[in-house]
Amino acid sequence: MTNQKEMSTKYDPNRVEAGRYQEWLKADAFKPNANPDAKPYSIVIPPPNVTGKLHLGHAWDTTLQDMLIRQKRMQGYDVLWLPGMDHAGIATQAKVEAKLAEEGISRYDLGREKFIDQVWEWKDEYAATIHDQWAKLGLSLDYSRERFTLDDGLSDAVRKVFVKLYNKGLIYRGEYIINWDPKARTALSDIEVLHQDDEGAFYHVRYPLSDGSGDIEIATTRPETLPGDTAIAVHPDDPRYKDLIGKTAILPLMDREIPIIADHYVTQDFGTGAVKITPAHDPNDFEVGNRHDLPRINIMNEDASMNENAGKYNGMDRFEARKAIVADLDAAGYLLKVDPMTHSVGHSERTGVQVEARLSTQWFVKMQPLAEMALKNQATDQKVNFVPERFEGTFTQWMENVHDWVISRQLWWGHQIPAWYHKQTREMYVGEEAPKDIENWTQDSDVLDTWFSSALWPFSTMGWPDTEAPDFKRYFPTNTLVTGYDIIFFWVSRMIFQSLEFTEQRPFEHVLIHGLIRDEQGRKMSKSLGNGIDPMEVIEKYGADALRWFLTSGSTPGQDTRFSYTKMDAAWNFINKIWNASRFVIMNLEDTPAPTHIPEAANLDLTDKWILNQLNQTVAEVTRLYDNFEFGEADRTLYNFIWNDFCDWYIEMAKEVLYGEDQTAIANKRYNLAYVLDQTLRLLHPVMPFVTEEIWQSMPHDGDSIMTATYPEVHAELVDVEATEQMNAIIDLIRSVRNIRSEANAPLSKPIDVLINIQDAKLTAIFKTNQDFIERFIHPKSLEIAAGLTAPALAKTAIISGAEVYVPLAELIDLDEEITRLSGELKRLQGEIKRAQGKLSNKGFTDRAPEKVVQEERDKQADYEQQYQSTEKRLAELKAAR
Repeated sequence: MTNQKEMSTKYDPNRVEAGRYQEWLKADAFKPNANPDAKPYSIVIPPPNVTGKLHLGHAWDTTLQDMLIRQKRMQGYDVLWLPGMDHAGIATQAKVEAKLAEEGISRYDLGREKFIDQVWEWKDEYAATIHDQWAKLGLSLDYSRERFTLDDGLSDAVRKVFVKLYNKGLIYRGEYIINWDPKARTALSDIEVLHQDDEGAFYHVRYPLSDGSGDIEIATTRPETLPGDTAIAVHPDDPRYKDLIGKTAILPLMDREIPIIADHYVTQDFGTGAVKITPAHDPNDFEVGNRHDLPRINIMNEDASMNENAGKYNGMDRFEARKAIVADLDAAGYLLKVDPMTHSVGHSERTGVQVEARLSTQWFVKMQPLAEMALKNQATDQKVNFVPERFEGTFTQWMENVHDWVISRQLWWGHQIPAWYHKQTREMYVGEEAPKDIENWTQDSDVLDTWFSSALWPFSTMGWPDTEAPDFKRYFPTNTLVTGYDIIFFWVSRMIFQSLEFTEQRPFEHVLIHGLIRDEQGRKMSKSLGNGIDPMEVIEKYGADALRWFLTSGSTPGQDTRFSYTKMDAAWNFINKIWNASRFVIMNLEDTPAPTHIPEAANLDLTDKWILNQLNQTVAEVTRLYDNFEFGEADRTLYNFIWNDFCDWYIEMAKEVLYGEDQTAIANKRYNLAYVLDQTLRLLHPVMPFVTEEIWQSMPHDGDSIMTATYPEVHAELVDVEATEQMNAIIDLIRSVRNIRSEANAPLSKPIDVLINIQDAKLTAIFKTNQDFIERFIHPKSLEIAAGLTAPALAKTAIISGAEVYVPLAELIDLDEEITRLSGELKRLQGEIKRAQGKLSNKGFTDRAPEKVVQEERDKQADYEQQYQSTEKRLAELKAAR
């Protein structure tokens, strides 16, 4: 296809992006190419929670994935990017319950079935919102394969995994101390608990000895748990308490005797060295209680209010009970002192409330065998490759210290546990299907932790447990997972061990870890700070391509990035530069055919050879950087090529030909411009899909969409070192004169004399052959190019490689300023020479680095020394003239 469209005079992202996504969808452009000979490449999207709108972190995460997908698609891979969403048990149920509460309704008023209907309505509403946001970001997802963690296929996989792990002895049910969320009224895993510093105190309390011989002092941060105490523990080797071991003490306020026991859990030099033991409300106390066969007294209800075991405090909120108990201890003479302190306290990641340790019967996954398998796999060539590599250490450390995983949640929204209890015998049945005589059985009311189902995401979405499913056979294992470092424990690790357990394969070859997006001050974005940024509002103002460019140009694997509107302005300005440059090229193409082949060598002038060499290097470097997930560096490489080489130099120099009379040269220049622009747009497409499609459709092109155009490749025939050296010399010359003009406040409108004293003979032919280009850019009154020229006494001087540039400016020059400037330049060159000498004197460098690299360093040193000598000579001349 070679039709051209006229481009508007101004880049308008809203007009450019409007309707484009729907065109791509209509053309089924996001589906795999179905070419059996193509190499498959797959990514499964980290499923966002159906709890609300996506944030900038989601935009960053998905943009990185889309860049990989779009590049691989253009490179001819059979690409699958599978979308989906997570039911997010605790978070979604909490949102719906809060919404119902506004109407004065609780989930218990509705009952389980009707409440679930309400949650499905919520899911549908917010899934539609997420779809709209994906579209605005331009994500090329294959919606025909979209999955949800509660859809039938994934539910089948969840039940199969649960039953298999249970039958293997890796899932068990037992009574244990768990993290309890009193607001959501559910268990939490360790990694769903966030620790933050809270103001608290050490309460020193005396417990009278039962025999009346004295007291024993304990210090606690949680006096509200005192009614559940069943012992006092001391270290067996602590001489202070050796005679008290085996005795009993009176539990204050409760008038109950409790034993004094010895246990190595106690730290002698912390607090008083005596610890109250509350087995039903502390995980460490639970273990001590097991070792000493202590009773477990649960003193709290599900909402963390005190129950009947708390005596007179029954019905009080836990924090009200704390105040009341402290007051009563003080009134009764048991409270010795209170030491205020700040300490780390666990809070629910989902609801934000302070977590309680609570004795409960729950379902657990036995983690040690699964963790050992995952760690063993990391020592093979089928390991999961973490980028950056340091995060493998994070993964390893967690796996080596992992605790059993509590997987049951006291919720209604989620995968209900496939376990049933006989109504009469109370025997338990675990199976993928319900018992046949279901009327005699009651299913476990708990649901599974959300992470249990999302741990199966890479393979359950592909059709597993049907191992013959076409997508599972074709696209699993996936190639790359992109996610934040804050989710390694929650999700990445669990996907790895579940995939190894059930498919005997790693779930993905690479896992790219990115950081967090912070505000301009480096703070984490949060509702409490009010510093969050809605990506849709940013897109409305700047466009999706500008947001994508900002997100990726500052992207370094594993590092955080800061959002700023100044950076967004810069991103928009860059796209505007691309737009204007493209519009100029397209306006001058006329009947130029689609650039489907490399320009003919015979049709190239020096500037063409140079820009094609620069393009070739850019293609090689950007491709390498994408392969290494260094998107920020890839963007910088593209920026430098587009802004500097293509826009500032090549297009400007092309005008000399385009505005000339040689029709053959004009035709060649048009084609070469079209070729370079076409290849540049293809390189840019993965990060800027909308604007590159718009421009590509506006110029001569072959094919329906740039999305399926072939990605640029390196062409050996385009390498031209000589042309690059010549062009670089011309650019250095032009820049040096421009700098002199700027320093002397002599604009281009003011003609000046320019003398070029040639020191490297080959520069004479280069400069004279391209004198028209040089004069266009420096606008001289006269230009003299020769060897042996003498600098006028009052002149601005620039030293370039192989030549000296003199600009007589007697009426403008400040001799003292010029001497100061050249003195600074001399100091800079001295530093460069010293650096090069140091490098070349380092045998580690000269012996190990490739000879080409070493020689380049020698050449640099020689060039710096030549510039130093010229500068030193010129400085002496000016000082003499003064």
